[in-house]
Amino acid sequence: MKKNQSQTRDIILSTLSILGLIAIWFLVSNSKPDFFPTPMATIERLIRLIEKPVMKISILGHVFASLKRVVMALLAAIVLGVGMGLFMGWNKKVRAALNPILMALRPIPPIAWIPLIILLFGIGEFPKVLLVFIGAFFPIVMNTMSGVAMVDDMYLKVGKIYKANTWQMLRHVVFPAAMPTILAGIKIAISSGWMVVVAAEMLSSKSGLGFLINRGRDSYDVALIMVAMILIGVVGALLSAVFTFIERKLCGWMSKE
Repeated sequence: MKKNQSQTRDIILSTLSILGLIAIWFLVSNSKPDFFPTPMATIERLIRLIEKPVMKISILGHVFASLKRVVMALLAAIVLGVGMGLFMGWNKKVRAALNPILMALRPIPPIAWIPLIILLFGIGEFPKVLLVFIGAFFPIVMNTMSGVAMVDDMYLKVGKIYKANTWQMLRHVVFPAAMPTILAGIKIAISSGWMVVVAAEMLSSKSGLGFLINRGRDSYDVALIMVAMILIGVVGALLSAVFTFIERKLCGWMSKE
């Protein structure tokens, strides 16, 4: 009963916060309609965008173009980041050798890599995916390393009792125990990657939501910018919700505690 009441309260508060944001939008847009488009003007621009696509690509096509880049980079970041984090968390010598490098590179924003990446790889599709990879890789590897390093010694002792080798220990004991922390890192990486891909597309691209923002800026089409920003927020929220659902399925015991 208390759980249902809590969920109802959360839904009401979430609805009120969204309505409050829309109300602020109305007030700001009505005070400066020439500079800031109203909600109705934004909806009308969305309808025109559906009827007359930019660069002959539908609005869903631009969304999928951004998603494709993020998914490709995330898959690579998960494979390399989780693998590297496992060995860094498990082996103190590997951690001592690689951790200083990661700590030095981690604070560098992905956007700061843009000039170097353009010089090395040009302005094609690969540089955009590489930028997203950089933004997603560090949260995954650092969280994985921390999760492995914090595995309870009791679990390791049980594995040793059953004479598990290193691979069996990592696969059946360490990895499941570190799963919540690893998933938390992946969730951060998804948000980071989604932000980075939009920035990368604003620099040089012919598709994607970042490209729509760039097009709106060049043509002073503020309503188009607002449409792209809203889509970025909606898709980002959906990605977070989907991954939260997956996280609960993989770590169901956490939601019961």
